[in-house]
Amino acid sequence: MLYSVYSFYRNGFRSMTVGKRLWLIIALKLFVMFGVLKVFYFPNYLNTQFDTDHERTNHVIEQITMVR
Repeated sequence: MLYSVYSFYRNGFRSMTVGKRLWLIIALKLFVMFGVLKVFYFPNYLNTQFDTDHERTNHVIEQITMVR
């Protein structure tokens, strides 16, 4: 059964023409979103602002339980 599923998808991807380009575009977009943007626009705030795990934990608890 696993081999029949594998061969079904293998043959399907081999016969694709437009789909290969679409998968390439999707992969590039995911790389840009998670690889590039995360590094530059979402720095690790907790590691840069606090020295110990205890300080980080207290900050997160304060932010979660803060009444606005």
